[in-house]
Amino acid sequence: MSGETRKRPQHEADGWLHACAVAAVSEDEGHAIVLDDRHIGLFKIDGEIYALDNICPHEFALLTGGFVEDGLVECPLHQACFDIKTGRKVSGPAERDARAVRVKVENGQVYVDPRD
Repeated sequence: MSGETRKRPQHEADGWLHACAVAAVSEDEGHAIVLDDRHIGLFKIDGEIYALDNICPHEFALLTGGFVEDGLVECPLHQACFDIKTGRKVSGPAERDARAVRVKVENGQVYVDPRD
């Protein structure tokens, strides 16, 4: 797990926010960022980058601190599991899904849509 990166967001003309370079996100490991006080977890699965709200919907814990395997992330606090691609709760005590965040990759850079 990499440390959480706080940054002043760079708004693109189309509303997307620059998150980081693609190279900053490792396969099967979470990468935490904070944009406009919003905690976002970036994950790379089979070469594709996905994003979820990084705070577990069950209790305050950063999902990027959890175990990542087979396209799922497990919350480090109470072991709720979420599908990284959709945010869907797969198991555990959480009562709702994690919120998925739209991602686009251009020129080796990752952007997220804060309007989700």
